[in-house]
Amino acid sequence: MDIVGDVTSLDPELLLQLQEVSSVVGIKNSPRIAEDLFAQWLSLPQTGRLFYFQNGCPAPKELKEQCLSRINQLFNGSNGLQVHEFKQVTKELCKLPSFFSSALFGKIDTACTGMVTRDAFVKYWVDGNMLTKDIATQIFKILKQPNLKYLTKADFKPFLRELLATHPGLEFLQSTPNFQERYAETVVCRIFFYVNRSGNGQLTLRELKRGNLIAAMQHADEEKDINKILRYFSYEHFYVIYCIFWELDTDHDFLIDKENLIRYGNHALTYRIIGRIFSQVPRNFSSNIEGKMAYDDFVYFVLAEEDKSSEPSLEYWFKCIDLDGNGVITVNEMQYFYEEQFHRIECMSQEPILFEDILCQIVDMIKPEREDYITLRDFKGCKLSGHIFNILFNLNKFMAFETRDPFLIRQEREDPSLTDWDRFAHREYIRLSIEEEGDKNEGIEVWKRSVEAPF
Repeated sequence: MDIVGDVTSLDPELLLQLQEVSSVVGIKNSPRIAEDLFAQWLSLPQTGRLFYFQNGCPAPKELKEQCLSRINQLFNGSNGLQVHEFKQVTKELCKLPSFFSSALFGKIDTACTGMVTRDAFVKYWVDGNMLTKDIATQIFKILKQPNLKYLTKADFKPFLRELLATHPGLEFLQSTPNFQERYAETVVCRIFFYVNRSGNGQLTLRELKRGNLIAAMQHADEEKDINKILRYFSYEHFYVIYCIFWELDTDHDFLIDKENLIRYGNHALTYRIIGRIFSQVPRNFSSNIEGKMAYDDFVYFVLAEEDKSSEPSLEYWFKCIDLDGNGVITVNEMQYFYEEQFHRIECMSQEPILFEDILCQIVDMIKPEREDYITLRDFKGCKLSGHIFNILFNLNKFMAFETRDPFLIRQEREDPSLTDWDRFAHREYIRLSIEEEGDKNEGIEVWKRSVEAPF
């Protein structure tokens, strides 16, 4: 059985009563009592609203009757509702985020008449058993194509289009369709980076339920400040990604090559790791142009680079270091990548750390099951895994960690709920804002230049 709604829909008073009874009668020692209590709970009218069987049995009669009554009130004998009138139905009856109204409307109005009748809505929502499904399943079925069992990136376009058209925090973008397009592309890339754990571009219902996307959508529906929605939808986060890409893309053809990417983070990365990225080991590029990374490829890269603590990032970089692709990282593979770091430190006239000492440090931090190689499971079980990758190929972050920047340490302690990506995006947005303000003081309108950039 699947739970409809979330855990907060359970009656806390009922649960408290069960807890009090259990402490008195000793349910653990009397399983028959537990069975009787569970049977009584199942018989309650409100219980039918919480559960449905996977074979799709219809909604409880009482719930169905209540829904039909409210449908009649909302349609009020009209021939049908237009899309702007349909929003109240989506919000009140379906309990979906308001920016799903167009997607749901299009799903029901298959003939593209511009109207959804009462009967058509009842047939899709009530008779189709959507009433009893949890919100993740509802959203999944609304967005996906009828002949597929997964979501593609294109399936998210309808709800993002409405989000851009209706969310007060994105209203300022309505006069810049190019920026709207890039914002939507960035949001979808972020969704698939974190939620599509198989990495195949086919987001399943199971992945959707396991991720935090539904909660982020609900947050976006309630919060007027889009930048407070750090997961997926923040405009500031998009702006940071887009501006960094634009800075690297010197010829502005919306493609970047190795020489462009080597400039990332003030030349933080080694040539060897850049070579692995452009060999498309961690992820195939979408550009289909030899030696060129497209914008969405860059989004995946920057998310992996700036938050190496997340599982998608660990998998991304693990593939890069695993030279022979056998699923383990050996001492020789780590030494291959550290060699370039060693020479770079020497060029800075600093005393480099020998690889033997670095290896001891890595083993102490990771504590792998076997000392002769490290598995992905070892990396995922260690909070300092991201630093291991920085040791091997990101000089700036390696040096910053060694010096233990007190400002960064204080930041992490002040708000541990923020991810490394959240902190990076915040710092970069401030930097970009200061630079933009400086340019404006010189009479250069950076925003106008960005809007007129070729897409």
